[in-house]
Amino acid sequence: MSKYVSKQSDANGFIAWSDEENEIWSALINRQLSCIKGKACDEYMAGLEKLNLPTDRIPQLEEVSKVLRATTGWECAEVPALISFDRFFELLANKKFPVATFIRSKEEFDYLQEPDIFHEIFGHCAMLTHPDFAEFTHIYGKLGLAASKEDRVYLARLYWFTIEFGLLQTDDGLRIYGGGILSSPGETQYAMHSDIPERKTLDVIDVLRTPYRIDIMQPIYFKINKIRDLFDIAQLDLMALVQQARALGMHAPKFEPKQKKAS
Repeated sequence: MSKYVSKQSDANGFIAWSDEENEIWSALINRQLSCIKGKACDEYMAGLEKLNLPTDRIPQLEEVSKVLRATTGWECAEVPALISFDRFFELLANKKFPVATFIRSKEEFDYLQEPDIFHEIFGHCAMLTHPDFAEFTHIYGKLGLAASKEDRVYLARLYWFTIEFGLLQTDDGLRIYGGGILSSPGETQYAMHSDIPERKTLDVIDVLRTPYRIDIMQPIYFKINKIRDLFDIAQLDLMALVQQARALGMHAPKFEPKQKKAS
């Protein structure tokens, strides 16, 4: 359950954000624009330039959708704070990227477990202007929509270690393309500079077998060499690879189990 409630748009698709909410967006985006310099991949920065996001207010979804439609045929979809896996995959399968229309409180300014509008738009929408990334996300959505509940658990790891926490090994060094990193100042620094996490070349079956936790700095990241690699991955028989991963079993987690709260 989310403690946040998404805002509803009016008949014209307009969301009335408060001055405080706009101020939170402004503080978040200005901090993160500074943080990702020299760390975000060129493709992300090019997409960010296309989006031309406002830094003084939360953008309206149609402003972002207009750019996405013109570049890759995608658009934003207004959703509640949390949606079902069925709805999530259905939206991606139809080239609609779910955006929860709430923004974090000042109390959770630095870290939020659930995706808010800043994470979804700043973290993800710039990469959705890139054809190869957009095609990977589209095919992923179609596969997930048709998959069983059990297979979706494996597919979730592919999304996590690419779209959310993917790294790119470029000629100029390590760069970030994953939205979960790019929208977090702490994870941006950690993923790029810490000597604690492992950074592995992406192998799909390896990824499908790797457990993760959403509430910690990632102990492992997977690297690709170019964004085109995602397009190539999408052309594989991914569901056959899921079955191989299931037969091989899970890797041992590189993190401690989450502590259960006392009731």
